[in-house]
Parts: sequence; C-alpha cells; structure tokens
Amino acid sequence: MDEVSRNLYAILGVPPEATQDDIREAYRIVARRFHPDANPNEGADLLFRDIATSYEILGNPLERARYDRSRQKFKDEPQYFSLRVTPSKRVLGTLDEPQVLYLLLEVVPMRRNAHKKGREARLNLTLVLDHSTSMKGPRLDKVKFAAQQIIEQLTAEDILSVVSFSDRAEVLIPAEPVTDKVTLSAMVSMMRAEGGTEILHGLSAGVQQCETHLAPRLVNHVILLTDGRTFGDEEQCLALAEEASQKGISISAMGIGEEWNDEFLDTLASRTGGTSAYINSPSAVVRFLNDRVRSLGRSFAERLQLSIAPDADVVLESVFKLLPSPQPIDIHPQPIPIGTLQHNRSASVLIQLQMPPSTKTGFRTMARLDVTGDILAAERMGYKVLSDISLEISESPASEEPPLAILDALGKLTLYRMQQKAEAALLEGNVGEATRRLENLATRLLAAGQEDLAQMAIVEARRVASTNMLSEEGRKTLKFGTRALLALPEPGEE
Repeated sequence: MDEVSRNLYAILGVPPEATQDDIREAYRIVARRFHPDANPNEGADLLFRDIATSYEILGNPLERARYDRSRQKFKDEPQYFSLRVTPSKRVLGTLDEPQVLYLLLEVVPMRRNAHKKGREARLNLTLVLDHSTSMKGPRLDKVKFAAQQIIEQLTAEDILSVVSFSDRAEVLIPAEPVTDKVTLSAMVSMMRAEGGTEILHGLSAGVQQCETHLAPRLVNHVILLTDGRTFGDEEQCLALAEEASQKGISISAMGIGEEWNDEFLDTLASRTGGTSAYINSPSAVVRFLNDRVRSLGRSFAERLQLSIAPDADVVLESVFKLLPSPQPIDIHPQPIPIGTLQHNRSASVLIQLQMPPSTKTGFRTMARLDVTGDILAAERMGYKVLSDISLEISESPASEEPPLAILDALGKLTLYRMQQKAEAALLEGNVGEATRRLENLATRLLAAGQEDLAQMAIVEARRVASTNMLSEEGRKTLKFGTRALLALPEPGEE
C-alpha cells in the first residue's frame, strides 16, 4: 500500500507537529502494547506492521520531511467516514475473575452523503444461478424474472455477467457493459432446469467473469443463488472465496427452499464480506435479488476491512455484523472483511471481549480498532481510520446501565442465539432441553411482537418433543428470521 496515502502520525498516536522525542516515546508505548513478542493476538501482529513502518519513516528526519511534502495533497482531504465506538460499560469494577465487555462499532459515512437516496456506485456484478433439475417450475421462472428486472435496473456504466450452473457451468452473458437490455434478457430466458448441483463449477466461472473487469473503483460482487447442496467441493469453494476476497471481490449467497447447506453458505459469504440469505418461496426470489442489487448500488465505500488488536491480556471472543446485513463473522484470519458502507446509513458490528481480572484501579487501554475501505466516488483507495479504546477500573463504580443501542442489539442477538442453542441441544440428543429453549424463544418472540416467528418456534418445539427433529423449513426460518431482526430499520429510515 502507498504509505503516503496513510496518516502515519495517527498510527503512532502523535500530532503532525510532534518532536522526534515525542515520536520515539509514542513508538515505545505502542510497541509495548502490540509487538508480537508481547501480544499474542492476531490483530496486534497485523497492526504492529503498520506501527513499525510508521516509525521507520517518521523516526528518520529525512524520510519524515519527504513524507510530509508528499502528504500535502491530502491536507484538505475530507473525513470520508468516522468510527463511533460505544462500550457496554465505561467503568468496570475491580474483580478477581474475567468480565465480558461489548463494543458497538459504527462506521459512519460523512454527513453530506446522508441525504442521497438513489444509485451512486457503478457495479461489476455477476449472477451465478442454479438451474439444476430441482429448480424446475416456479423457482427457475422467478429467478429468470428477477435477473431480467436486475438488467432493467442497471445502466451502461455497469458491468453484468450471468453464469448458470448445475453439474457444469455455462456463461450465459459474458462480462460486458449493460447496453442491449433486450438481448441480455432474452439470453437469461434460455435457462432450462437440468442436472445436479455442483457449486464449484458455477462459482469458479462467476469469479472469472467478475475478474474480467475487476477495478477498485467498482463494486465487484458475485451473487450466488442455489437450492441444493454441493458435495465434495465445499472446501474448494471456500478457498476460492478467500482468493476472490483478496482480489477485491465479495460474494453474497442465497439459498431457496430447504435442501441447501446454510452453514456452508454463511461461511462462504462471511469470508468475503458478503451476506447470506434464506429465500423461503419462489415469489420471494424477486424481492431478495432486487433488494441486494439496490443495496450494492448505494455503496459509498467498498471492501471494508476491520482489524481488532486487543491488549495482550484481553481476549477477542466474537464479532457479529449488525448492519447493513446481519451476519456472524469469523474472527480469523484478520483483517476481517465487513463488506459495504452505504452512503445513507452506518455499518455496525458488535464486538465481544473478555477483560482480565482487575485489582489495579485507574484508566487502562484495552484495544485498537482499524477500519480500511475504498471510497468509490472519490477514487480514494485504502482510506484508514483508527480508534484506541480505553476504560476505567474502579473499586466502587457508579451503577451504570448499558447504552440503549447495545441493549437493543444484545436483546435481538439473544433471540438468534436461543435458536442456535436449541439446535445444539438437539444435536447432543437433549430433546427436553431443545424443547424448553424453543418454548422460551417463542415467549420472547411474542413479547417482541414477532408473532409469525413465535408461532414457528411453537410448532418446532412440538415437533421436537414428538419426533426428536426440527424441520428444515422451521430451522432455517428461525435462524434467518431471528438474525434479520438485527437489521430492522433505524428510526427515520425507509
């Protein structure tokens, strides 16, 4: 990455007018926190590389002067996005056992973009569509109709490719600007249902098409839609997804019906900063695909990546993406892809940390967060914002309720985790525990006004009690339904 484009002073935590002594002292402080010999956390190792590079330049007066001259072109650069970090508690009591602390991280686009409602970003979009025998009938008809509607949404500045697959792949529409919409729609209508389901063939062809016009100024995205399980090639698909992510391509995965592997598609999407979704009926296909493409068109920043560097005695336990598309996220490897920042709403994640036992009072650091993304309209690649998080340890902290935003997120996340725990209990053969958890979930969903989901939880509780099994429809409905609650519109949003 071009070092001139990054604020090396911010990485060391000093102002541009800092003396050389200030720079040396700042480096010693951050090195004690993040050097790999002192901090085993993966994120710390990643951030220390930036710290070392910053000190190598700023610690040398000649290199620093050269850097300062080159940085002049960024002097009036706006703050394209900022980080807002809200801890579940600002003061922790002294305790001889670990404590859990949550951080709500919001990536906020600059204010002047908030009023925009329509398309802003140019898309390099690839549709990878399952046309296996099981798609025959309304499913494939709705998929074709949805693809044709997407073609109508796009402009000549957008790139589109369409790949159909079953047990082999066919490029229906090679990657090209969307100009002759009539011909493109006619090519989509030629899809026929036949063959089995082998996702690797379709995904490989789709990524290759997206690569044809790959550019950092575009939203480079693959949408995979399938109704079946793929056998024997899941690990190859995941490896391909990681390669695509490194090149700047994200993947969204959508499953229709009940036969597809939701854990696989979750992982596939998570590794690229994309999202996964459950489509429970053919009629919902059109809405899901069109909504996804519209959200991509609102992109302000793409390829957002999050690095989390806890202090050496702090443990990173989990990360859950809340907005714009709720998704559990793997915390390894870092940096963690978190996808898109839309121009009209924040992106947010909930971070769970385990704080060590504390007997020493006073203020202490606990983590550094680093978010990097590509600002599309400004053609500003690798824009970086940092936030260092501290809190106070006190022998007698004042009574403190978690902020409402965190309480709300945790309350909704609890519903999602309740269905996960019910499923886990059933897999362990504990039918009674699974039934109780589903009944409790139904009660909580009713209290939250989610009557349809509550009814599904009741039906599945009865099914488990009598058959020792969940239905695939019920399991997926509860999993993706409770997850979707985390993305309910914010006040004032459409």
